[in-house]
Amino acid sequence: MKTFEYTFTLPTSDIQHDMLTTMLGDLGFDSFMDDDMTLKAYCTEDQRDDQAVEELLRMEVFHGVKLLNVEAMPEKDWNELWEASYQPVVVNERCRVRAPFHEPDPSFEFDLVIEPKMSFGTANHETTAQIITLMLETDFQGKEVLDMGSGTAVLAILAKKLGAAKTVAIDNDEWAYRNAFTNVALNGINDIEIVLGDASAIKGTFDVVLANINRNILLRDMHCYVDAMRPQAHIFFSGFYEEDLQSIKEEAAHLGLSYKRHLAKNRWVAAEFVK
Repeated sequence: MKTFEYTFTLPTSDIQHDMLTTMLGDLGFDSFMDDDMTLKAYCTEDQRDDQAVEELLRMEVFHGVKLLNVEAMPEKDWNELWEASYQPVVVNERCRVRAPFHEPDPSFEFDLVIEPKMSFGTANHETTAQIITLMLETDFQGKEVLDMGSGTAVLAILAKKLGAAKTVAIDNDEWAYRNAFTNVALNGINDIEIVLGDASAIKGTFDVVLANINRNILLRDMHCYVDAMRPQAHIFFSGFYEEDLQSIKEEAAHLGLSYKRHLAKNRWVAAEFVK
């Protein structure tokens, strides 16, 4: 399937930038990259909706942001783009997330290998890094884990490295689904169940649920996640801003979850709740 690269003038503030990428994400864009003068956003052909993008840019909050160019992007160019820009990420001095073209470093307790391709979840983004931080402080030994909206499957892989038993990774994007198999193999793991689907694909119950998606999907599908949680199970949410935390808390409380803690960086939040 073709991937399209949209080039926008660079937003004038961090708030405008974050709002634009979040709302483009809601339209189906799954990856973003800045350079000195522009913001580039990527979506697959089946997610392309130029009219929706035009309507978005007409919003007052995006005054001054213009769409400069749209072009189809060969898959090989995408991989070259990642290799040129992707740097290893270290979380809490214990976990490093790197690409296959980076040298291994045995000084890290967890040295995860992720070939990102077109999937979300490399730990470069605050949401993934913050969930990893919370995971490193959590007992996964023998736990059964669901990674919902798994992207590269980096969180499912870390869960296994932390001692999880049954682990299921679900994503509704075919690129992510295929990419997850690659990353699981790169990390020497052979017992993560990888599923192509949305919340309706969840089967069984779990001790830990990981859901790094976005505010709208979290609020829409939270009841499905809660139904899949055993008593005293933990759930980690991310993919939303600090100003969205209250609505996440309210829906979680309505569904019987108790707030435990959250982390915030650059306005992005990761939060933990218990059933």
